[in-house]
Amino acid sequence: MTLFHPATGQVRVKGVTHSPNTVLHPWFEQELTAIIAALPLLNPGSDAVAHRATWTRWQAGLSTRFTLLETLPPLRLLLILDHLAGHKSAVFVGWLMTHGIMPLYTPLSGSWLNRAESIQRILGDRALAGQHPESPAQLIEGLEAVARGWNAHPTPFVWAGQRALRRQRARERRYILSGSGATSYPPIPNPGVDLNGDKQTV
Repeated sequence: MTLFHPATGQVRVKGVTHSPNTVLHPWFEQELTAIIAALPLLNPGSDAVAHRATWTRWQAGLSTRFTLLETLPPLRLLLILDHLAGHKSAVFVGWLMTHGIMPLYTPLSGSWLNRAESIQRILGDRALAGQHPESPAQLIEGLEAVARGWNAHPTPFVWAGQRALRRQRARERRYILSGSGATSYPPIPNPGVDLNGDKQTV
């Protein structure tokens, strides 16, 4: 299970052997509660009309919209989720709204729009590189260890679909990340490999 903040590169990971809603949603709620608690305090002068206008603005242009609560808190966070039925359950969406979190869903066949796909692939590749885990527990331990190492020196992701890349590549070099449309400005360090992709030896 993964929560990723592209602007900072920080990732929250929990390894599990299965992830039904009864496992995924409580973890989401725990982690999102901690994230919200760490955000700056709001201006106490904001009003309910302004809150609803902000929520409504983010629903503009969506092909499918969920019903907003009658009373909405200030919008604190945008959460990009896969287009799965469990992510759209009334109970889960209601919990998100009461905590000031707007869920936005990638379209069908649009997982490349979710930059969490890239970080999952990076962490998975590093956790398995040169390893031969003999149990799910070993695999989970390796994945979570790699995530802790990543968070010690995270790399922010910058959005860049194909059109954005064509516009930008004449002026600056970006490093394409597999799994989504994300890129990074500096190359993501890979222990044991230099920037040309050659293995380093000591």
